[in-house]
Amino acid sequence: MNIGIIGLGLMGASFARTIKKKTNNKVYGTDRDSAVILKASLIGAIDEELTHKNAQQLDMLIISIPPRGVSDILSEYIPLLKKRCTVLDFCGIKREICSLMSQKSKEYPNLFFFGGHPMAGREYSGIDHSVTTLFDNASMLIVPISSDIFNTEKVKTFFIDLGFKEVVFTNPELHDSEIAFTSQMCHVVSNAFIKSPAAITHHGYSAGSYKDLTRVAKLDSRLWSSLMIDNRDKLLQELNIFIQNIQKYKTALENADEEDLQKLLEEGNRVKISIDARGKK
Repeated sequence: MNIGIIGLGLMGASFARTIKKKTNNKVYGTDRDSAVILKASLIGAIDEELTHKNAQQLDMLIISIPPRGVSDILSEYIPLLKKRCTVLDFCGIKREICSLMSQKSKEYPNLFFFGGHPMAGREYSGIDHSVTTLFDNASMLIVPISSDIFNTEKVKTFFIDLGFKEVVFTNPELHDSEIAFTSQMCHVVSNAFIKSPAAITHHGYSAGSYKDLTRVAKLDSRLWSSLMIDNRDKLLQELNIFIQNIQKYKTALENADEEDLQKLLEEGNRVKISIDARGKK
């Protein structure tokens, strides 16, 4: 296939490099930063720069940029694409993006549209931190918008061949609800936790639990704030649940209620064990 990738940051560049390593597909790439395009070419992540002219040859177009720029990209590139080209995004939220794609699918019924979200990442950003192992054993979330069963199966196989452990088909509403819990809340909690004065003096006093909890405090603040604001209804639901739960621990400590605190800790322990057991099944 001829695959175009718009946005050659950590995610887009890693995806381009993975395609080049594991398949014989040809990769065209572009980025708003011309230096990034040059670097992508030099490290072999792309075969050619994506242009309006060669976009007409694409079998798949992947949009790997922040959500608020997707509308302009769709308007710019979709009219150039050939019949039966697959258009897919890598954005971290899906309701607004999938709504845009649904509108475009009515204007361009000969194209295939999918919302996508690779469940992978690092606490770093940019092409300099891209790797070919980023998606190994990860989940690929897919929202079918406009496709036939044969192309949908082709897309699924494509991601499995790249090293993804599974392809999970979902819908925009469920996606944004789950991501608010599994991703956005983790960044909020980690980012807030690290602001304790004790963080300055923790060296020599910390082990794996500190490292695990604080890893995602390091982030791209501009990107994550936009994702959280655009998904704020779902994120606020999870944040309110967290605040209600954490208040129970605070109350038990204030009252020196060891029995109640033990019950709270054991409850969380049981929930974690139960969830892990379900995941293994």
